Amino acid sequence: MKYEIEKAHNTTQHNTTMTPSSIQCSFSVPKLNTHGFFSANPKPIASFRIRTRASSGSSPFPTLEEEAAMSIDNLRRFINLNSGKWNGSFYQFDSRGNMLQNLSTKLSATSYGEDELMSLIQTLYIKQPSSTTSISGDHTDVEWAEYKIKETNMFTVDKYQQIGFFPSERAFSLRYQTAGMLENVLRQGVLGEDDTGEESPRNLKLPSRRPSVVCENCLYSLQRDMRTRAFHILEPKGTVDMLILFLEERSDGSLPVLDSSTDVKNRITPFLGKWKGHSITKRSGVYGSTIANADTVVLQEMDDNGQLIQDVTSTSDVENVTTNVHWTGTISDYLVAFDGGYQMILLPGGMYMGCPCDIAKSVAESKSFHLEFCWLETPDKRQRLVRTYDVQGLAVSSTYFLETKL
Repeated sequence: MKYEIEKAHNTTQHNTTMTPSSIQCSFSVPKLNTHGFFSANPKPIASFRIRTRASSGSSPFPTLEEEAAMSIDNLRRFINLNSGKWNGSFYQFDSRGNMLQNLSTKLSATSYGEDELMSLIQTLYIKQPSSTTSISGDHTDVEWAEYKIKETNMFTVDKYQQIGFFPSERAFSLRYQTAGMLENVLRQGVLGEDDTGEESPRNLKLPSRRPSVVCENCLYSLQRDMRTRAFHILEPKGTVDMLILFLEERSDGSLPVLDSSTDVKNRITPFLGKWKGHSITKRSGVYGSTIANADTVVLQEMDDNGQLIQDVTSTSDVENVTTNVHWTGTISDYLVAFDGGYQMILLPGGMYMGCPCDIAKSVAESKSFHLEFCWLETPDKRQRLVRTYDVQGLAVSSTYFLETKL
């Protein structure tokens, strides 16, 4: 069964019934159990029922002009959020969290056009040292390799990028820019279409020729004009090929860097404790309609056997239904393997990335799957972003979490 993300359509089904005083809509989307952590046997479909009351004499649905204005406003906010000059560091990790490479980067993002013709243009520069011999005997010149990233506009943001955007929370998920980065940076010339004759950046481990799933999750700092962009890259067999991080700051100062510690305890300890927060789930698309809200409590602790015990309690805002999931995870170096086939890959800098151990198995069993990125920027606050895919490998929703340690 194929699970590549090649098609650009939304499989979400809509069923509406109207009464003079209210509208009831049901949305069928893959289930994100407890709105953040996943059950051992997830069901492929769950239903959310939303009830809204229309004002007397007015249409309950937005007009085409109102929908266009909503999407244009979201696109404008997305472009403004990304625009500027970003100095950063590029990190490459293998499937078990071992760092493979670290390079300095610059990203220039500008826009042109107005309203429905707005576009975001981005150029990535990767620092590449090139040794040359000078009169003194040794000298090193610094070169910056330039790569154009796919343009973002009203057409691409919905059809290809399948964006999940949280304007107020300053977070987003997408796939198209990530694929463009792979073609132009990590696999330069391999596919042929974008071959400019330039060499790939030195010392980078190349990903699979045709990755099955490529997801970018971006979280912005709660304290500074800084962000981190995390990339899940899964190879065609459905397992993790590599993980990539960009840690970027919109300034001309020194480059932000991750803690270089390789101690496993330093990576797991910051997450231990009790976390309380709130989640927002939105459908994919530039309109980004909210389909669920929930309050969450997460308890993570080590038992006497050195295993990670995780309890997640979630209470939905609308239905006031509480669910609980208990998981046990086995730690091996930087990898935490939970019961039920889900794994957490611990990274430096208070970050982890989560995904199924085998996506191909989930797809073969007609189950949805989830990709997660967590950033614990300070000891008592963390953000998480979860991207949900349906059984065909299409991104259908994104969930944002903001949690505080109690």
